[in-house]
This record gives sequence, structure tokens and C-alpha cells, in this order.
Amino acid sequence: MARVDWRIQGFDVTNCNCAWGCPCQFMSPPTHGNCHAGVFFQVERGHFGKTSLDGLAFGGLFAWPKAIHLGDGQAQPIIDVHASEVQRGALLKIMSGEETEPGATIFNVFSSTYSKVHDPLFKLIHIEANLEARTATVEVEGLFEARVEPIRNPVTGQSVRAQIVLPAGFEYERADAASGNVKTKPGASIPLSWDSRHAHFARIDMTGAGVVHSRAA
Repeated sequence: MARVDWRIQGFDVTNCNCAWGCPCQFMSPPTHGNCHAGVFFQVERGHFGKTSLDGLAFGGLFAWPKAIHLGDGQAQPIIDVHASEVQRGALLKIMSGEETEPGATIFNVFSSTYSKVHDPLFKLIHIEANLEARTATVEVEGLFEARVEPIRNPVTGQSVRAQIVLPAGFEYERADAASGNVKTKPGASIPLSWDSRHAHFARIDMTGAGVVHSRAA
């Protein structure tokens, strides 16, 4: 059966409770034995069939009691309040892993690990990011906030640039690692709270067939 043609281009800002660098990126167990995360995408250009997704933000809060691949996870989808009903449906289909080749994207892979998906929330999402400087602010109205800054050398205090390169990755090819401070507001279905833990920024170019890989990666 033919899949809907879709593509999203932009960037994501990911925060998780692992130590800087996140061992999960290298197929190792999470730092604290579990995985909690806030992941948000800013679409600069995108479409789902004939529906434009330009300028929209989306993402969610996530929690797994052990390593992600062991399952029993929870997901709280969050969609930009500015999205129309049609755009909301399109983004939820992408996030659910539908209209995607098996194993081709982070959305499809992670969807198989959830035991509970909370009803989607439609909120004002503000993402302000400087990928080169490795700084970002992510705010979801009344629910979530993250502040991201460069990793700093503990001796000199100087900022350190570190990158993760995954030429066959299902989220990105290259990401800049950073340090994130995260807090959810009271009442969040998936409460998150930590300081100076893993964060990363990545340029995103993804379709239902997976990440659009460059020859240089």
C-alpha cells in the first residue's frame, strides 16, 4: 500500500536525563538505568501530502523505566497550537510512526516501545536556538521549559564543542552535544526535572523513508 509522501526539514532540540553525550547514542545502557526526555522539533519546511507544515513546532515528553529498547515507555505528544486540524493530524501521524518504513525514523522506532500514549496537547511552543553557539530555550506554555548551554570544561570553564556523528542514524547524521536544564510545571503527565544533563542539537531532514543522508557524512 502506497504511503503518504512527507518530509520535514529544520532542527530538533533534545534533552534527556543521561550524562553529557548520552550513552544511548552508542547502544549503551542509559546513565541512570532509565530514560526521561523532552524532544522538540522546529519545522522550517515540511509537508504531509499536500498539507504544508512550514513553521510549525512539535515534540513531546517521554519516559521509560529502563533502556528505551526494553519498552514500557510513556509518551506525551505536544503540537503547536497554531497548527490547523489537518496539520495536527498530519504531525500526529508522523509522530506515531505511521506512513513510515519500519525502523526508518526515530518516530517509528520509538512508537514500538510505548505502553501508554497520553492524549495529545495543543500548546504554544516557543523554540529559540542558536545551533552554532549551542544555546537554546524551549518553552511549552504552562507545561515545560528547557535551557540549553554549551558543555564547559570543569577545570577551565571554557565551552567545549563535541559532536555525535551517526552516518546511518534514524534521527540525524550529526548532532552537537550540549548541557541542558529541564523542568516541567505541576500537573504534567510526565514530570521531568534535572540540571546539567545531556542535550543535543541536530539539523533534521527526514521523510517516510528515513533520514535524508548526505554523501559527506
